[in-house]
Amino acid sequence: MDNQPLQEVDYEKDLGVTVCQDLKVLVHCKEAYCKANRMLGLISRTIKYRNPKSLITLYKTLVRPHLDYCSTVWNPQYCKDKSLLERVQHRFTRLFPHLRGLPYEERLNQLGLWSLGERRNRADLIEIFKMVKGLTATPWSVFFLRAEDKKTRGHSWKLVKNHCRCNTRLQFFSQRVINRWNSLTEEDISVLSVNCFKNRLKKTRNFQMDFFKDALSTSPTGCTSIQES
Repeated sequence: MDNQPLQEVDYEKDLGVTVCQDLKVLVHCKEAYCKANRMLGLISRTIKYRNPKSLITLYKTLVRPHLDYCSTVWNPQYCKDKSLLERVQHRFTRLFPHLRGLPYEERLNQLGLWSLGERRNRADLIEIFKMVKGLTATPWSVFFLRAEDKKTRGHSWKLVKNHCRCNTRLQFFSQRVINRWNSLTEEDISVLSVNCFKNRLKKTRNFQMDFFKDALSTSPTGCTSIQES
């Protein structure tokens, strides 16, 4: 390029997201896990007065951003990557002695937290909402095609899901978000602000506990398995 030789690498970091040459995100997941785990270890070693409110604030401020950053771009498709990231939050919930004997999901409910997988799916919906409402520099038409049939159930902003020949494309943002987006109601997508939309998503989760969960996830071997919680 411009008479300069380009170095061939297996992966490259761009705007904080590491992408491999095969478009998989294993390296980025490992990097996010290590950064978040180190920060959680620092909190665990230095904070002796473990008031739940204070610890949750520190976790949301210093740890979880490493696991959430730009997740719309790199949302993992493999169970092992999802489990690796979830392990950090699993470790955090065990900092509270009175919760250690409870299942992971119950610990999350007690602390008022969502699983990281649910947060990534929620982030996908928030991003597409911003596109539809014209709140981003990228127009929605770059990624999506609006359904022409307006007579079906649901809302008036349903999107078309294209046929994909490879699993990598199927798990890309423009494809994986469509089913969940089309499942929303007209009341959900008709709000004007992002905060109102977030509140609608929270209400949806309260009434449909599995709405943001990935029931089946692709494993590295090509089979499917239940996502670990």
